[in-house]
Amino acid sequence: MSSDSPSLWRIFAGDVFQTLAAVALVAFLLFAVTGVWPPMVAIESPSMEPHLERGDLVIVSEEGRYAGPAADEHGVVTANESNGYGRIGEAGDVIIFSQPTREESPIIHRAVFFVEKGENWYDDANRSYVEGADSCRELSNCPAPHAGYITRGDNNEYYDQATDIAPPVRPQWVQSKAQFHVPYLGTLRLELSQAI
Repeated sequence: MSSDSPSLWRIFAGDVFQTLAAVALVAFLLFAVTGVWPPMVAIESPSMEPHLERGDLVIVSEEGRYAGPAADEHGVVTANESNGYGRIGEAGDVIIFSQPTREESPIIHRAVFFVEKGENWYDDANRSYVEGADSCRELSNCPAPHAGYITRGDNNEYYDQATDIAPPVRPQWVQSKAQFHVPYLGTLRLELSQAI
């Protein structure tokens, strides 16, 4: 029995090494292709339904990679400038962002249009997404306190900036943008993070 032990140990160590090497190779390839780490996020809320549901796993990339036509200088295509280009079920790019004061998970919503500092963006807004405001004066974050994206979850009634979910999203707050998703593959990750 003792003569077999070193042999079994070598087989076990070899299997562990091969598994770790395969995982490292996949991680390296994902980073090389997407340009961000982690290269995927799990959806935590229903704000992007029906295109993204809680538990879906979204493959993301840095915002400048795989830029669609009509992308701005930051590599993001807004819904209003999309000219037929879209990701995740509708026009425009879906961005993952977090303002510096936010303590919760990053937000994953669609970039609808871009505003400059001081801009009265009420004039460019879809009136059904401004929560009953009749002018810029009645709308949160209008005029725009700084340049940034006006965003909205596909399942949300109003722009994030009209309901104080976020001010206009500065380009430097954008962590990545969604490329495609795999339904429900992120459920296990969500369950594990809630259990911890």
